[in-house]
Amino acid sequence: MNDQNIKDIVIVGGGTAGWMAASAISILLRNPSVKIRLIESEQIGTVGVGEATIPHIRYFNQLLGLNENDFLKRTNATFKVGIEFVNWGQIGDRYFHSFSPYGVNMEGVHFHHFWLRHARKEGAPPADDYNLHCLGSKLSKFAHPKPEMRGSPLSSIEYAFQFDAALYAKYMRGVAESRGVERIEGKVVEVKQRPEDGFIDSVVLESGQAVSGDLFIDCSGFRGLLIEQTLKTGYDDWSHYLPVNRAVAQGCESDGPPIPYTRATAHKAGWQWRIPLQNRIGNGHVYCSEYISDDEAYAQLKSGLDGAPLKEPKFLRFTTGVRKKAWNKNVVSLGLASGFLEPLESTSIHLIQTAVARLMTNFPDKNFNQYDIDFYNQKTLLEYEQVRDFLILHYCATQRTDSPFWNYVRTMELPESLRQRIDIYMENGRLYRENNELFSENSWFAVFEGQNLRPKRYHPVIDNMSDEMLDRRMSEIRRAMYKCLDAFEDHATYLHRLVQSA
Repeated sequence: MNDQNIKDIVIVGGGTAGWMAASAISILLRNPSVKIRLIESEQIGTVGVGEATIPHIRYFNQLLGLNENDFLKRTNATFKVGIEFVNWGQIGDRYFHSFSPYGVNMEGVHFHHFWLRHARKEGAPPADDYNLHCLGSKLSKFAHPKPEMRGSPLSSIEYAFQFDAALYAKYMRGVAESRGVERIEGKVVEVKQRPEDGFIDSVVLESGQAVSGDLFIDCSGFRGLLIEQTLKTGYDDWSHYLPVNRAVAQGCESDGPPIPYTRATAHKAGWQWRIPLQNRIGNGHVYCSEYISDDEAYAQLKSGLDGAPLKEPKFLRFTTGVRKKAWNKNVVSLGLASGFLEPLESTSIHLIQTAVARLMTNFPDKNFNQYDIDFYNQKTLLEYEQVRDFLILHYCATQRTDSPFWNYVRTMELPESLRQRIDIYMENGRLYRENNELFSENSWFAVFEGQNLRPKRYHPVIDNMSDEMLDRRMSEIRRAMYKCLDAFEDHATYLHRLVQSA
């Protein structure tokens, strides 16, 4: 082995971020001579309230070689096909952000342009009628994709999971340890840096044990023990765009069979999540402390629970934003240590997953090439900004005037990148996807249309199609969607059968 190759990787912090990193890196490196150690303390709790995911989690599970039915059983997971948004455009509005696509693209143009023209006709069906998961969610039904049925909407089904984050971290720990990752119990009380360049040399535990390494991965949560407390990296505060800064979480008993989607209900100073698991419902109220007190926020959450509360409520404080450098010297920060974006679109676990993939693409040796580090940081910032803009859209695309909070977010100054995207869409319905960004045209259309922002025009190519031809094609697509529902099953029954077979 080259003497400059990384031989010791130290992960500081467990939880979802730490154990996801440990399990993935142990597989991707495929090098038993590289020592991977994870330090965590039973005295330090994890945040552990984010339980919903997006479809990319399936690819991570496949990388780890996980059996899906076993995963469902061991994490109390349910399937997730999208998010229902309540009260976001106006009080009383409901819409569904589906993971699956709308209709079928035609003539080289995205389907939503055809729908925008067709929707001008009196009595035209809503956009949901052309989306399998919008239709299936209303019936609480689910189906796995059928890739062998090429050309059918059933072949393009996308789905994710809703699971217990604490059980998931435990599951990831088992995967990592089975591949040789060493867990060290202890609380870090001192961080030692090399005098010549400020790189981290070792961390010292309460017991006096010193753990040295070549590469350190900071998964210590909001406090950023290495990336911030030691290296003073700095933080870009995005609170002026996303002003919610606190959350209170509390599980409750289930009120019936679990539904295959998350619900986000907007309140006067934030919003409330509802995540159904096999054995309970996860709930939380994300809010801005400038407009509502902690007591009032918890009262709002408690009044909206569908079952008896479980355990005591858990309060969290955070500042939306991102580290100025996710990678600084020989420290790479992951999870909450690298930044925070509220869980409105369930992106927290995805951002860990992509950061690990990006690290492996730019995996260093002991020279720590600054060009690679700069590239990593550039791509990390771009990803956070793209997700940030999509989250902001949910707030600024509102017609609510019932509270100071909504008046602020409706009228606030927007990032230029988002302002441009909104302006383009509102003129002619054009949507684009830059640099393989996370959210597709389907996602942007779901929020625009769901929150009552309809463009003046549609793509001019569509006017080459006669009214009769457009009516016929739209009817055929709609019939196909409803026919595909025959392949769906009751979500709770289907899930129970898979878990029992694990």
